[in-house]
Amino acid sequence: MANPALLVLYGSQTGTAQDTAQRIARQARRRRLQARVLPLDSYNVANLISETLVVFVCATTGQGDPPDNMKHFWRFLFKKSLPVGSLSRLDCAVLGLGDSSYPKFNFVAKKLYKRLIQLGASLLLPVGLADDQHDLGSDAVIDPWLTSFWKKVLALHPSLASVIPLRDGEPLPPTYTFHFQDDMKEKTQDKQWILTEQPVPSQSHPFSARMVSNSRVTDVSHFQDVRLIEFDITGSSIEFSAGDVVMMHPCNSPDDIQRFCQLLRLDPEASFTLRPNDNTAVPVRLPQPCTIRTLVEIYLDIAAVPRRSFFELLATFSSNELEREKLAEFSSAGGQEDLLSYCNRPRRTALEVLADFPHTTAELKPDYLLDLFPEIQPRSFSIASSLQAHPDRLQILVAVVRYKTKLYTPRRGLCSTWLASLDPTQGEVCVPLWVKKGSLKFPKENDTPVIMVGPGTGVAPFRSALQERIAEGKTANVLFFGCRSESKDFYFRSEWEERMRAGHLVLFTAFSRDQEEKVYVQHRVRENAKLLWDMIANKNACFYIAGNAKQMPTSVCDALKEVFQQEGDMSTEEAQEMLETMERLGRFQSETWS
Repeated sequence: MANPALLVLYGSQTGTAQDTAQRIARQARRRRLQARVLPLDSYNVANLISETLVVFVCATTGQGDPPDNMKHFWRFLFKKSLPVGSLSRLDCAVLGLGDSSYPKFNFVAKKLYKRLIQLGASLLLPVGLADDQHDLGSDAVIDPWLTSFWKKVLALHPSLASVIPLRDGEPLPPTYTFHFQDDMKEKTQDKQWILTEQPVPSQSHPFSARMVSNSRVTDVSHFQDVRLIEFDITGSSIEFSAGDVVMMHPCNSPDDIQRFCQLLRLDPEASFTLRPNDNTAVPVRLPQPCTIRTLVEIYLDIAAVPRRSFFELLATFSSNELEREKLAEFSSAGGQEDLLSYCNRPRRTALEVLADFPHTTAELKPDYLLDLFPEIQPRSFSIASSLQAHPDRLQILVAVVRYKTKLYTPRRGLCSTWLASLDPTQGEVCVPLWVKKGSLKFPKENDTPVIMVGPGTGVAPFRSALQERIAEGKTANVLFFGCRSESKDFYFRSEWEERMRAGHLVLFTAFSRDQEEKVYVQHRVRENAKLLWDMIANKNACFYIAGNAKQMPTSVCDALKEVFQQEGDMSTEEAQEMLETMERLGRFQSETWS
């Protein structure tokens, strides 16, 4: 019997599931198996009936939703018309990547596992439920799960026992070959990746939006720089509603690009074309030909904290014994605590790792750059404006991420730092972007009140909602806003005051550092129990939370349940049940981020 070909299909939102899928494919190739890796929506799902061995790797996003690149697959797989035994020839396994701090932990993987069994597939082992919250991260589950998976494959295909796998330290062939063109410097190529006048802007065809303004909205003495940024979307055919999000790919900084090229001894102006070594497509965002500078600026994620696979691959290039041993240790199951201390906890970037392993870095061949560095993932921002209030404009509220770790250089958020650096007063600045549906949905009925809790930049989607609702004549709006200080980070103060004077908004504020005792939005929720109970119990109000996912959402939910107990004379269980009912009916919604 011929050795099976492995197909690894992934649903990934931030790139972690993609990285894991590629790791599984590398393990297969080391066992000399053919392996293909594809996002689920790029695979013709009708072909599943003729596959023999498939691994599904999928993340869960938002409130138990599938990632964007598996939504079409998801809809197809759950069609009622699919025959019960249609996948009876398929041997497969499901690995889920999740975070147990979210209520619907690994929901997509669990549901996919059950559905595949319903369709007659043979599941080789129980669904793997990796958890980001584990002390050793997802690998604490992934490592033993993969060991079991390969044992099952070996039992199923005994012919594999006679195959001598590649040594761990031996590099696999690169996915692409770089063909450098000595005489061709890229002339007008630098901005060819920006595509304009597309019918509907999307990730593969973003709209090049002109930045109109980029203004700081926190006091200069405040520790955090927060920006209100406005884009001109005239002629883009972009439409959005309150609760939708805008997506964009950030760029690496000029300093990081220069440092990278120095470490790898690459000429930033050198021009090349990419030739795939198998059936892999050339990345759509890279122009052909392309310069090294453009590749590093818009594509290679050199400023991210590298994953374990980065060290695994780097170890195979190293001929320096000390460096190779350290890299191999970081990529082994036993070395994960050391890797966390060296890399994850201090948030050390891939670029800084390269500088710490100079001998290995000097040996790196350009052909392996796209295997070693993942693509920069798009970032999403809640849209903070409404098309009714600002036609042909799109605004976002961005907190510039900057913090200290034990490393000397402060850590910076790639996208927020890049956006803050763009100055539309110094010449035209364009940012490629596209819009996608958000998870928050606001009521269509004119008389349904909304209660919104949005501390800090969590207020962004609610500003959009208020502008939209007031333009439509919906004036039953309550907003709870919290920040540190009334004088330093009270976003949109004059706008809220104007709405209140017009009778279109009831505003409750919590300035946590303006008095001895800290006051947060959840305290204001408790204080206004009578009003909230009347709105929810008698007027069918919808309740929304947006903001940082640390303690705030849980604290607000607890406060709301206390309101139900106090004003509705309910037990703890009844209050919990009421909240769950509201959530099921779409009357309680939250959008939080970590």
